[in-house]
Amino acid sequence: MIRLFKHYVPHAVLLLGLLDFMLLIAAAEAGWILRAHQIGMAVEHVVTRTGPLFSFAIAIQTAMIAVGVYGPESLQSIRFAVARLLVAVSLGVIFLSVLYFLLPGMTLWRSNSLYAMGLSVSLLLLIRLLLGSMLGGEAFKRRLVVLGAGSRADRIRELERKRGSGFLVVGYIAMNDGAQVVEEAINRNAVYNLSDFVVRLNASEVVLALEERRNAIPMSDLLRIKTTGVHVNDLSSFLERETGRVDLASVNPSWLIFSDGFSAGRRLSSIAKRLFDIIASLILLALTGPIILLAAILVKLDSKGGAFYRQQRVGLYGQEFWIVKLRTMRQDAEVAGQAVWAEKDDPRITRLGYWLRKLRIDELPQTWTVLKGEMSFVGPRPERRQFVEDLEQHLRYYAERHMVKPGITGWAQINYPYGASIEDARHKLEYDLYYAKNYTPFLDLLILLQTVRVILWPDGAR
Repeated sequence: MIRLFKHYVPHAVLLLGLLDFMLLIAAAEAGWILRAHQIGMAVEHVVTRTGPLFSFAIAIQTAMIAVGVYGPESLQSIRFAVARLLVAVSLGVIFLSVLYFLLPGMTLWRSNSLYAMGLSVSLLLLIRLLLGSMLGGEAFKRRLVVLGAGSRADRIRELERKRGSGFLVVGYIAMNDGAQVVEEAINRNAVYNLSDFVVRLNASEVVLALEERRNAIPMSDLLRIKTTGVHVNDLSSFLERETGRVDLASVNPSWLIFSDGFSAGRRLSSIAKRLFDIIASLILLALTGPIILLAAILVKLDSKGGAFYRQQRVGLYGQEFWIVKLRTMRQDAEVAGQAVWAEKDDPRITRLGYWLRKLRIDELPQTWTVLKGEMSFVGPRPERRQFVEDLEQHLRYYAERHMVKPGITGWAQINYPYGASIEDARHKLEYDLYYAKNYTPFLDLLILLQTVRVILWPDGAR
């Protein structure tokens, strides 16, 4: 994997993305030339249309990222990739059509776009048919040697078996540090020179997955392995990179303290984030104001009670604030003000509320909270005080998620379906900690883009 702005991108995805961008440029240029020949127009040098070509490629590829074209499912299934590609190209062309009225000199003509759209779908599909097996094959997988054969090493084995895994374990070494779970592991005593063994296996990384680290870490072995050019990693850092979340089962306070992340040098990023929140919330309120008003009227007509629902949530540094949403549940949804987890097919949700939640329209009034500065567009979802106090008793490091401003969408929301249990909260906390630890404007942009995928395919919305 390659680390871009603290976020890991698989080599296969990066290569495919670069190839896609070049193919999109080629499709835009071919569409331009084809249309020019049809109307008898002279074709000038390609430099004269650099802006339209790049605007087409950037718009389509941005839409591809947004709808999940580079996700594990799309890399593993051509059928899945084709469906997402068609949606992405359609969204990209719609955006370019709007841009045409604002900056006509920076976009293709509508007739050019039509040709470029058809060519791009064909080329993008062709490259996936040609590279499909290679992208998911061993050619792009890192070769690992795992030091350990217990339950921690078994977690790596389970992760390797999942579709879309980016690594291949070529050897497990039992370090005699506890019960052996991985049966095929080789005992450390059977390996005379561990560094030479790792090199002969052509491994690119060694992961330390010991059950008992006290007086068990083979420092001399790790030093020799490191000097051969092989990367050495601990289990917590490895799982963070591979899963995009901080694994609560393996981390300890010292890892959180000494590992890379939670950088204090965020002043400029924080200023930029706040400026974006102000500008985007003003624009969004102006655009969606009529939608919110219409939805509020329909809510009043559909069921008894107010159109809007105000609720206290826990935000930055544990401070409470009022959140405003369109009401989607019955007026008597909570007895005596007691917080209740939402559930699948929740009977408290009204007929209209079901669709407001599916389309995420009920969340739009929160834009006002963003404008006031109590929330951001991107961040961990704020919870109610009662839930927070309960979860802090069950989950380590839960309070640390309040070190960043809460958001309307977040890393947990685009990576984990809607949950309503302690176990679901644990998984979401792992994603929230990853966001807090690795925050950059790049990660915010990625989350905002992929929120489109969640809106279009609202799995688990409750």
